[in-house]
Amino acid sequence: MTEVTDREFTAFVNERGDALLRVAYALAGNQHAAEDLLQNALAKAYTRWSRIRGDAEPYVRRILYHDQVSGWRRRRRQPEVPMADPPERPAGHDHRETDLRLLLRDALRELPPRQRAVLTLRYLEDLSVEQTAELLGCRVGTVASQASRALVKLRQLVPAFDDLTARQEVGR
Repeated sequence: MTEVTDREFTAFVNERGDALLRVAYALAGNQHAAEDLLQNALAKAYTRWSRIRGDAEPYVRRILYHDQVSGWRRRRRQPEVPMADPPERPAGHDHRETDLRLLLRDALRELPPRQRAVLTLRYLEDLSVEQTAELLGCRVGTVASQASRALVKLRQLVPAFDDLTARQEVGR
């Protein structure tokens, strides 16, 4: 790679790295796996950097989604290893919403890979059904059905999910 290419790539990572890490975290479910996922995606993008035309972020995001789904397919899900007790919560904090968000995060981990990717793209990334289908390489109908099934499953796993989404809609 040339010095110019290295500078362009470094500038891209400095500018968009945090946003890409948030997406990787939503897909992977924990910080370490997210960092590994992003590092691998950036390494792949770097090798193709001179051929990437225009905005590189969608290209890197596509690598993230495809690598994560491929990883889910390749390996069996490893059980979580319990760690030390969680830290104490600050006084005056509304624990119900935090607890609900933690339940929701855990429920997302229970979803099949494609459903989790669809929800991440549709609701975290705020992409359209068409954009999501294009990114995942599937039909629009598949995205719609996967999102519908995923939301039904989340409502089963976390009955208070409807309360959380209703509060967020009111706050918009």
